[in-house]
Amino acid sequence: MKFVDEAVVKVQAGDGGRGSVSFRREKFVPRGGPDGGDGGDGGAVWLRAAAGLNTLADFRIQRTFKAPSGAPGSGRDCAGRSGEDLIVAVPAGTSVKDAETSELLGDLIEVGQLLQVARGGRGGFGNTHFKSSTNRAPRQYGPGLPGERRTLALELKLIADVGLLGLPNAGKSTLIRALSAARPKVADYPFTTLHPNLGVVYCGAERSFVMADIPGLIEGAAEGAGLGIQFLRHLQRTRLLLHLVDLCPVDPTADPVRDARAIAAELRKFSRQLARKPRWLVINKRDLLPDAEAESRAEDIVRRLRYRGPRFLISAATGRGTRELAQAAMRFLEARSAAAASDPPAALSATMRDAQQQSSRTDRRR
Repeated sequence: MKFVDEAVVKVQAGDGGRGSVSFRREKFVPRGGPDGGDGGDGGAVWLRAAAGLNTLADFRIQRTFKAPSGAPGSGRDCAGRSGEDLIVAVPAGTSVKDAETSELLGDLIEVGQLLQVARGGRGGFGNTHFKSSTNRAPRQYGPGLPGERRTLALELKLIADVGLLGLPNAGKSTLIRALSAARPKVADYPFTTLHPNLGVVYCGAERSFVMADIPGLIEGAAEGAGLGIQFLRHLQRTRLLLHLVDLCPVDPTADPVRDARAIAAELRKFSRQLARKPRWLVINKRDLLPDAEAESRAEDIVRRLRYRGPRFLISAATGRGTRELAQAAMRFLEARSAAAASDPPAALSATMRDAQQQSSRTDRRR
């Protein structure tokens, strides 16, 4: 499921240092001539596609990036120190445009790819460069060129990291509202969500992920019933599924365990690959019952499902337990990314093994 994440930032390369006006002064050499050094070059601004980043959320907090300027030159033909280049990490898949001209500067697709977005100013000449046969003691110098300044439009087409699934009115839209800036429609009737909603869940500096809320699934969804079937295929691109179960259904005849098994069955019917994805049990609406009764009912649901994976008892409406859920999901995604970066074959084997174990548990629950 692709999601356009955008940000506008300003970048400023360093200015070049000014050249020096200096003359050689030594004993017995009263007119040693000019020896002013050149100014240092200003630092450039680069964007680098980095692993582990998947949103542009950080660029909504820090919007300006400035590279250091070059130092001025000095006597004895000493050139000034050049400013260090500034490298800004962005997620892989970021498209970079000049916001004022709409010119496409480049696409950062692969991890490690670099793109220079602002060139540093060149340092000015010292007075040594201006001496001539008619001007033996020049006092001219170069002031140094200014660094480039640009306003960039960053655009990232994301694939959701975490997908929410469950029956209609299970609280998926309420959860994504609690954890992100997304504002899907929320109401107390089924099929409030008619199209996918995506939100960026911010867990700290350079720690965020994309969460997708799809319309609720019903029995027969894999054959086309309800609204969720047309979006089920997008969940195949997620890395983690959060299965929301209503702890206190409005319908007194509803059974959360039967409903959870029905959703798992629909996933298997639609795609074995989707059914094998890591899927956590999230029991929602604990605020409708006293704590003791809510915990007792949640334990009963887990026992009847024979579920042994990560489980959370939350209230999306009040926010209770939602941050803990978000942090746990973030740690899971970071661990998977780190494992893939350090040892891709081993990470793939571990993922396949976890998927097989998850599938076996799903089969036993059925």
